[in-house]
Amino acid sequence: MKTLLRLLVRLCFRFRAYGIEALSTPGPVLLVPNHVSWLDWLYLGVLLDDDWKFVTSSTTARTSWIHRKMMVNRRTFPIDNSSPYAVRDMADYLEKGGRLVLFAEGRITLTGSLMKVFDGTGFLIRKTNAKVITCYLRGASRSRFVKHAGWRRWFPRVSAHFSAPLPAPVFPDVSNTLARQKVTGWLRDRMVLQQFDVEMEHGPRHVLAAIAETAANIPGRIALEDVTFQPLTYRRLLVGVDLLAREWRRRLGPGIGERVGVLLPNVNGQPLTLLSLWAAQKVPAMLNFSTGIPVMLQCAQLADLTHIITSRQFLEKARLNPAPLEEAGIKLIHLEDIRPGISGFAKFTALLRQSLAPGAALRDTPLSPDETAVILFTSGSEGMPKGVALTHHNLLANVRQAIAVIDVTDDDRFFNALPLFHSFGLLGGTLFPLIRGCYTFLYPSPLHYRVVPTLVYDRACTVLLGTNTFLNGYARKAHPYDFTTLRYLIAGAEKVQTATLETWARRFGVRILEGYGATECSPIISLNTRMDPSVGSAGRLVPGLEHRLEPVEGVEDGGRLFVRGPNVMKGYLNADADQKFQALGGWYDTGDIVHVDDNGFLHIRGRMKRFAKVSGEMVSLTAVEDALAGAFPQFGLRCQVAVIARPDEDKGEKLIAVTNEGRLQLADVRAAIRAKGLSNLCAPRELKVVNSIPKLGTGKTNHRELEKLIAA
Repeated sequence: MKTLLRLLVRLCFRFRAYGIEALSTPGPVLLVPNHVSWLDWLYLGVLLDDDWKFVTSSTTARTSWIHRKMMVNRRTFPIDNSSPYAVRDMADYLEKGGRLVLFAEGRITLTGSLMKVFDGTGFLIRKTNAKVITCYLRGASRSRFVKHAGWRRWFPRVSAHFSAPLPAPVFPDVSNTLARQKVTGWLRDRMVLQQFDVEMEHGPRHVLAAIAETAANIPGRIALEDVTFQPLTYRRLLVGVDLLAREWRRRLGPGIGERVGVLLPNVNGQPLTLLSLWAAQKVPAMLNFSTGIPVMLQCAQLADLTHIITSRQFLEKARLNPAPLEEAGIKLIHLEDIRPGISGFAKFTALLRQSLAPGAALRDTPLSPDETAVILFTSGSEGMPKGVALTHHNLLANVRQAIAVIDVTDDDRFFNALPLFHSFGLLGGTLFPLIRGCYTFLYPSPLHYRVVPTLVYDRACTVLLGTNTFLNGYARKAHPYDFTTLRYLIAGAEKVQTATLETWARRFGVRILEGYGATECSPIISLNTRMDPSVGSAGRLVPGLEHRLEPVEGVEDGGRLFVRGPNVMKGYLNADADQKFQALGGWYDTGDIVHVDDNGFLHIRGRMKRFAKVSGEMVSLTAVEDALAGAFPQFGLRCQVAVIARPDEDKGEKLIAVTNEGRLQLADVRAAIRAKGLSNLCAPRELKVVNSIPKLGTGKTNHRELEKLIAA
């Protein structure tokens, strides 16, 4: 019978199993798979010896004769979920050398992602000292035998991936309750890491192939929409990429790996251009138009660009004069000139190709995972921008790290107003939903504080990305009901201030999940999730990313953060910066002072360059700014205060507060510092008033320009 079932599963689901030698481990041993469908028992049962027993619910077994037949037999271990003795019975069986299969989530997932793991599992492992084998069922979430909505198929490709037998960690110096929680957390972390590792090993090898694979499964679903309200299905996306790639080969030549500048706003044409350049085996360099033409020219020269793809309409609306670029020998290619040159026959044949075999040609594009996929330029908040080379492997790793920890569903709808020249907007707001198979609405500016909330409401979006600055702007202008559909509000790029968290919680009933990243890390380093949040922290490190802290003089609780992992960049274009990076052997110096608590959550103290030494003590300018944020409600949400440090003969350095609110007094600032419980060393010595606090295109305070302004 088992042989017949194994044959059927292999034929219907093209089923494969990896690491099955672990299943011969003698008891006590616990097999813990993710639970995604009604057929999970079948995928596992055809591989297990007869002495393995599946833990089932005797309560559910009473609901019908079908459930009773499936859940109470010689291959099952029925327990009463409501009984306090259920875990004891399982422990007794394991201690006698038994082998159990336990779906530790307690239910079939409702999202397709890993759900919570019950603490009883940690207790069971601790009590019995059983070895643990985790299993990732890949592809099973796409069958029709699931509970979550989204695209499904009768017979998707399914594989089972087993870990080696793992001994649980021991926590001798904590209470039993805390130890149980830590073992449970360890188990879930192992399952998340296993999912990430398996997807990296068995998934598509480059970003274009990953998007093409998704498109082939859901060609009729809407992938993108922009302010023209013209939806772009995955099939139309593939056709557009196919056509544009042929044009780039014709106009740019057959050279492989050539860098091509992209100067476009958030409209459907931008991701189309990005994907088509990959299909033509070119490397897009995303230019930050908010920096102005002189800085863009420097970036273009750093990347050795000879061509820039842009739009006449965009240049006109953005009031950008491209003459200096053209005078430097850079040729501009306008998208308006491309469409008339594409014949009707070419459009028909591209549509035919993508209808008969969606994404097949794009999946087979000969792109190496280790080739540079995109050039991004750092924000330049503390100096001239650096060119960052991210590979396909980097980008895919970061997408899969995020997918492993965020319970995004097929039906989630992203709203992305963050520019694609910024790594957060590119990966989080565009590549992530395209690979995951979600709808994305692209909006050209995050600064339209009245329009963005209205469109989030109108498009019923469930995922919004933003920065502290932009979220404050939306909160000032939005109606309390505008964000009623939001499930995920993810903030990054700058520290989220306590006042911002409280405003969104009180006014909109939305919890901000703060993340932390860097362009050099594709960008996500850590992230709070709905499953594992910690208010005030920047979340936990994404799976597969290592970290270490180097001591910093004057900082006792924390250190300088270095990270290493698959999402860390290939290198810099700038020779001096790249030399320093390569010398670290794969480690990236974030330049941030970080504290990591006992549960693995990162608490950002501030950038190394944003610490001042006052009377021999290290003072975080970021912490002072956070204390002053929202401290003056009498002036409204528009009131902003930034803090810089200047040399001081008496104390080494002194703090200067800079505000855009003329009515604010230095006494008010110092009183706010005292009210937050900070020491007198954190109190600014001076207060300067400016018309506006200079900002970067990402919404961050431009401290470099602010210091120049105050010095002048």
